[in-house]
Amino acid sequence: MTAVRQGSGTDGIRGKVVAITGAGSGIGAATARLLAEGGARVVLAGRREDRLADLVGELVAEGGEAVYSVCDVTRRQDLAALVATARERFGRLDVLVGNAGIGRVAPLDDLPVDDWEAMIDVHVKGLLYGIAAALPVFREQPEGGQFVHTVSTAAYRTVPGQVVYSASKTAARTLTEGLRQEAGPSIRVSMVSPGFVATEFADHVKDPALRERLEEMKRKAIPPEAVARAIRFAIEQPREVDVNEIVVRPTAQQ
Repeated sequence: MTAVRQGSGTDGIRGKVVAITGAGSGIGAATARLLAEGGARVVLAGRREDRLADLVGELVAEGGEAVYSVCDVTRRQDLAALVATARERFGRLDVLVGNAGIGRVAPLDDLPVDDWEAMIDVHVKGLLYGIAAALPVFREQPEGGQFVHTVSTAAYRTVPGQVVYSASKTAARTLTEGLRQEAGPSIRVSMVSPGFVATEFADHVKDPALRERLEEMKRKAIPPEAVARAIRFAIEQPREVDVNEIVVRPTAQQ
């Protein structure tokens, strides 16, 4: 990896300041690596400080520029602090990647109400808090800015056991599209909807039948890097090109 050079903050990747939530593992970590390779200056956000610190150390050792901010996206002040960290460290924020997610899936009959609330808090409120933190900054900047939200193919089709997860992702998709329509010409809004990805998604599923089904799907999953490439594609377009929606899924997934 080459050292990062100051860029214009408009087209391409090099020099852009990109904040990424859910950056401690999976898609978020893969995205941080890929963007840093392209010369972006990344601000990593997540709840697990040890993972963030390790990844920042890795990227800096390879010649990149990276910092982290411990962030729980269900806390509005944490998103505000993330945006402030980007501006204090690098002078601006070009892109906010809203990638934090949880997959506490279960049949409705199990009544895991706390898990339902957690998914809504992360997938819907987390994006709203990011918008609240970054939108005024993007409005102020002459070059504008960009939101990239990681949604899911579950926003298009639900299956038994994933009803509330799908509902929260459908809300995220609607929110993102509404933001795009209101954003105006200086702010780009993109969503990337992955299918089944080889991440920690199934690790906390308690229902035996559902867990078995997810483990079977995991054998067909695509790597997080495949989704990271889609996120990079949306970011690296010229300012006048807004890639609104990308769906990335395994070829074996219906």
